[in-house]
Amino acid sequence: MKTPDSSFAYNLHDVTCLFRKNFDRRAIRFDLTRAQWRALKSIRRREGMSQAELAEFLEMEPIAIGRVIDRLVAADFVERRADPSDRRRWCLHLTAKAHDVTDDMEVLAEALRHEALAGISQTDFDAFERVLAQIRANLLTIDPTTESSDS
Repeated sequence: MKTPDSSFAYNLHDVTCLFRKNFDRRAIRFDLTRAQWRALKSIRRREGMSQAELAEFLEMEPIAIGRVIDRLVAADFVERRADPSDRRRWCLHLTAKAHDVTDDMEVLAEALRHEALAGISQTDFDAFERVLAQIRANLLTIDPTTESSDS
């Protein structure tokens, strides 16, 4: 194993940035910001979550996520529905328009992942995922309050 000055964390960061740049370039036709896309994807995974839950999940300030949701509501991507068990809580739901766009964006993301993994064997990729999972587990053991929002 290399010494602690290994640049693997920088490589992880660079790969993440390159994924984002490539995705943003391909997704420009959807006219959504990254924050809006992340919100749509998160709501799709947990339909009915509250705005506060979304803010916590995305590690964003409530006021910032409120603006994102306001724009998505105005663009007819998201609906706020009253929670029948708590009048103060609003549940977030995707519209049919949002489902169409998120379906298209998932196809785009899958194509990007496929291209990014070209030339990598399934065995190597499986080992990579195990290593990432172990690094994540190690970091959570150090500070369990740093639970990732993308889990």
